[in-house]
Amino acid sequence: MHLTEEHQAIILDHYRAPHNKGLREPYDAESRHFNPMCGDDITLRVSLEADADPAVIHDVSYDVQGCSVSQASVSVMTDLVIGRSVQEAEELHTEFASLLRDPLPDSLPWPPHLADAVAFRDVSRHPARIKCALLCWVALRKALTAG
Repeated sequence: MHLTEEHQAIILDHYRAPHNKGLREPYDAESRHFNPMCGDDITLRVSLEADADPAVIHDVSYDVQGCSVSQASVSVMTDLVIGRSVQEAEELHTEFASLLRDPLPDSLPWPPHLADAVAFRDVSRHPARIKCALLCWVALRKALTAG
């Protein structure tokens, strides 16, 4: 898989020094998601500020086994969703998945509110890796709908 130097650096930074890694308590919901095609496996926990209206994601912690793309993606995802409402997190998931499946032309900039998720722009050119980048987002959605 070919990544620009900038994107590769972001992925490696999140892979080597992941944000919010390690399962923490207390939590309100937990989910596990496994990709049998490549073996990536994640357990994700979500803590909500339920008394907020709407509910806000207070914390996301996880344990992940898999490639650098899946490990970096969950680190980036936690940065994006902690402190946001459940609805905002869902909207980010939808937008990110859409950008991976139907990429923007290179001439158009990546949405700045997706921050380090720009590193996965090149992943859209490698369909087998899209599932790696989305693994954590699917786990988050499962946790939020189960919890």
